[in-house]
Amino acid sequence: MAQKASNTATGTPGDFPPFNQRHLLSIADLQQHEIIDLLDRAERMVPVSRQERKIHATLTGKTQINLFFEPSTRTQGSFEIAGKRLGALVMNMSVKSSSVSKGETLVDTATTLNAMRPDVIVVRHAAAGAVELLSQKVGCAVINAGDGAHEHPTQALLDALTIRRNKGRISGLTVAICGDIGNSRVVRSNLLLLGALNVRTRVIAPRNLLPAGIEHLATEVFTDMREGLKDVDVVMMLRLQHERANGRMIPSVREYYHFYGLDAEKLAFARPNAIVMHPGPMNRGVEIDPAIADGNRSVITEQVEMGVAVRMAVLDALLPAGDKA
Repeated sequence: MAQKASNTATGTPGDFPPFNQRHLLSIADLQQHEIIDLLDRAERMVPVSRQERKIHATLTGKTQINLFFEPSTRTQGSFEIAGKRLGALVMNMSVKSSSVSKGETLVDTATTLNAMRPDVIVVRHAAAGAVELLSQKVGCAVINAGDGAHEHPTQALLDALTIRRNKGRISGLTVAICGDIGNSRVVRSNLLLLGALNVRTRVIAPRNLLPAGIEHLATEVFTDMREGLKDVDVVMMLRLQHERANGRMIPSVREYYHFYGLDAEKLAFARPNAIVMHPGPMNRGVEIDPAIADGNRSVITEQVEMGVAVRMAVLDALLPAGDKA
């Protein structure tokens, strides 16, 4: 694996220039310099998360609501830790036990939460566009933690940060995203972000898992795993998302792994120093060989760590410095 890049800049949370976005709903809303700004902010958050005293009071007096209509241990936990490390008061709203489960509409929920005067709401929802709708009904910042098969912007940011730290750069690399392309919100956000940073992107999947129009987002599209992995710098695997498949799935798990599961034989087509990524949760033995997932070319655990740093950076960026306690 390539030696880790030393990109860490000096500074502490709150020392950054103004960030001009009110919400983080989509990577498509960000300019290249804004993406780089968030990555640089997140880079500075890494040592904050690693030091013994992890709490910085930059968001003291601020209230963060995590509103998850879909379960997500990894993303929700990451946002909770990020908020608390910056000193915010964090509330996790249990949708199953809330008025939403009793028939309350999303707009009613937004109105109710807005009356509590939070400073930021982190939302995950099964329907594409639901987070944007909620953002129009509240007076605080809103962060998209995943909406249907549409987008997952903080996942793309943490993936980019992980790549940059391991490869020393992002621009000019070739990244292959493999697996359930059609049902993944991670794919769209990653393709938008990597494209904005001049990365050559490839998607690899069976034809029935390739959505219409994917060729307009990815540089190249492949249905053959070995051909698609040839000479790539980064291999990003995706799980099969049965919950969003709507019947468009594979004949059998065994057949899928044979053709599209990442094992040593297929990985050998990538560059010798290529890194292996996965947004999680992983289906070991379905899309990835456990030996690869736990091997020395895997940066999957690092992605989880970078997730906290990125979410700290986003929370800090969306609350203007002059508005902080």
